[in-house]
Amino acid sequence: MIENAMRYSHTLLKNTVIPGDTVIDATVGNGGDTILLAALVGKTGKVYGFDVQSLALQTTKEKLLLTGLGEQVDLYLQGHETLKSVVPEKTEIAAAIFNLGYLPKSDKKIITKGETTIQAIHAILPMLRKGGLVLLVIYSGHQGGQTEKEAVLAFTEQLPQQFFNVLHYGFINQRNDPPFLLIIEKK
Repeated sequence: MIENAMRYSHTLLKNTVIPGDTVIDATVGNGGDTILLAALVGKTGKVYGFDVQSLALQTTKEKLLLTGLGEQVDLYLQGHETLKSVVPEKTEIAAAIFNLGYLPKSDKKIITKGETTIQAIHAILPMLRKGGLVLLVIYSGHQGGQTEKEAVLAFTEQLPQQFFNVLHYGFINQRNDPPFLLIIEKK
């Protein structure tokens, strides 16, 4: 069975991230990716998580407490575009994941934006290890979503192929703007 964009992003993380790795959850949201990443990096790894909504961080902190995975996770109430102020410059990143759009069951006016997402990707790419991944699950069916989608696609399409592979994964026969996955792999 074909995996949807979110499930496939998790499959890729499971095939890429190992204990001791450092990873980034650029949009913590309800904590699903953060929990998976924390389990994958183990006690010797590190997860940097970012979100602009305190509700997202609170929900995620509760899940981390319940799972016992909080020790390896640092959460920041700030946008992913600020990650350079937190993640040490020489850090080797195994993977980073973004879920673009808005926090489910919250204010749909608070959305990710193409400009800040591109700033974050631009900051991550030099730190990404060989074979490392930047995963972007793009939800574009909301106000502002198409603009961000177009900006991120334009940015990733111009990444030099001698250094990066970029894959567009998603269903093309579904209605209502189904989410799709952009995968950036460092060669």
